Amino acid sequence: MSRVMHFEIHAEKPERAIQFYSDVFGWTFTKWGGEEYWLITTGPKEEPGIDGGLTKRRGTTVGTAVVAYVCTIATANVDDAVTKVKTHGGENVVPKMPIPTVGWLAYCKDTEGNIFGVMHPDPNAK
Repeated sequence: MSRVMHFEIHAEKPERAIQFYSDVFGWTFTKWGGEEYWLITTGPKEEPGIDGGLTKRRGTTVGTAVVAYVCTIATANVDDAVTKVKTHGGENVVPKMPIPTVGWLAYCKDTEGNIFGVMHPDPNAK
């Protein structure tokens, strides 16, 4: 069974979104990497739950941009997961890409048009 391991919020104005989630939920944000990306800590490690990320939205909210939280699901192999998605009526919308020192990630759509990520860990990903 595969579990959700990460969520991602896309925001037109990241600073505004960071302020909102900090104020409303008490989440903390840490800038990560060279892109407009922040890691989100939603609570103490010893409590149940997952942490996530916030990224600057690519595109407008009308048409092609992601307007949702994107959950990323751990998988043994991204290529196999993408094949399985396509076999069962979904589609691959962002090809496999490396997340340096973390792993390999691809974005897919389910049969309802919802976007989700599939990732397998690989500390050597570049």
